[in-house]
Amino acid sequence: MELHTKTAHELRDMLRRREVSSVELTRDVMARINAAEPAVQAYVTVMGDEALRMAANADKALASGEPQADLAGIPLAIKDNMCTRGTLTTCSSKILSNFVPPYDATVVSRLRASKVVFTGKTNLDEFAMGSSTENSGIKKTRNPWDTSRVPGGSSGGSAAAVAAGMAIAATGSDTGGSIRQPASLCGIVGVKATYGLVSRYGLVAFASSLDQIGPMTRDVEDAAILLNALAGHDPMDSTSAKYTPPDYTSFLNKPIKGLRVGLPKEFFADGLDPEVRAAIDAAIKKLEELGAIPVEVELPHSKYAVATYYLCATAEASSNLGRYDGAQYGHRAEADNVVDMYCRTRAEGFGPEVKRRIMLGTYALSAGYYDAFYIKAMKVRTLIKGDFEKAFAKCDVIAGATAPTAAFKFGEKTDNPLEMYLSDIFTISVNLAGICGVSIPCGFTSGGLPIGLQLLAGPFEEGKLFTAAHAFEQATEWHTKRPPAISA
Repeated sequence: MELHTKTAHELRDMLRRREVSSVELTRDVMARINAAEPAVQAYVTVMGDEALRMAANADKALASGEPQADLAGIPLAIKDNMCTRGTLTTCSSKILSNFVPPYDATVVSRLRASKVVFTGKTNLDEFAMGSSTENSGIKKTRNPWDTSRVPGGSSGGSAAAVAAGMAIAATGSDTGGSIRQPASLCGIVGVKATYGLVSRYGLVAFASSLDQIGPMTRDVEDAAILLNALAGHDPMDSTSAKYTPPDYTSFLNKPIKGLRVGLPKEFFADGLDPEVRAAIDAAIKKLEELGAIPVEVELPHSKYAVATYYLCATAEASSNLGRYDGAQYGHRAEADNVVDMYCRTRAEGFGPEVKRRIMLGTYALSAGYYDAFYIKAMKVRTLIKGDFEKAFAKCDVIAGATAPTAAFKFGEKTDNPLEMYLSDIFTISVNLAGICGVSIPCGFTSGGLPIGLQLLAGPFEEGKLFTAAHAFEQATEWHTKRPPAISA
């Protein structure tokens, strides 16, 4: 029985009916990891023995007769920028290659309490800075649909693991599209939650006003189940919203007749691949057939989103990454004095993309440029947020492509950082505005590569996303497709 091909909700029901044990399920997933990891390279750390211990504990809990969480006994991967007590947390950076946290991130604690089984820590662009996972300081994760192509980033390891059956679900983090873009490129579901809905405590910071943790799963129902486990106020995070989230599975299986779907012309401009455009047009037509009403909206300041993001995000990165000096934890270079130790530690520990962003952010925050760059970017960020507020006054959700292209080949964009940055052109504005979004499979290119439909909603309106996304998913079969390159 190929248990690793099933969804979390299917496996939940099997576990509760005692048709399979969590230990059996975990062994099946671990066998899949052993078979596929040489080709995919999704994991930084595989937690084999610990996973089996967690599975045995989950089986005891399930056998107790007491009610258990929906994810009890389900093997799930953790992006390697979330602290896991006693397990290496590297952010895929050489500077943290020996860092073992003494505590869990809040989301990890919540998953442990739900009796989830951790398969391991997944690869990412170093410190989540990238759109292809090529910037990892450890390895290059490959797209399961075509291993000559990237899985997207920065949550490429999580996306590839879920797509390849190397985890039933995974956590990701999204600073400018890092959940949604790899979900699109790997043909899975990825949710960027409203800023403040999910605690960032224990998430190693890239850009604190933009980072948000979310689920990466095979279908929309699994995403709702996982977001239920992750969401909620956390006093350990000062930016955590004092908001009681609903049961997101309650928004599934609802009709979308009368749902207003906003179509911004800015999301259908030049640069959108023709095959991606055709798939998105077909997806919107399907939503109309299901009763949704298309509405034209405008996001006039979205053309400034990339420039705005790469000032705001790099400025925050410059500040956040100042803590990696070799003095307290992580890599430490040998030197004759403190200043040389700092310089050598950072020179040896940080990769080129991280150094580039630190320098950009430091420059934007420097005397004489702070007002001209950073303050102006913050003002434009406010305008972008205002655009979404005006648009959502006319519609319930906004639809468009998640990424302008399908998965690209390794090395195709590494020589041109701007071209790489434009991979997130449709996702970045969502983080700047702090709203929620989801990417769901909606088609394939002629070469067999997945295409993702992005749906957006206002702050704490994840329920609308789940209703619309689930209705589309149930009317199509794109989410049922599995990668042929490493199929079992």
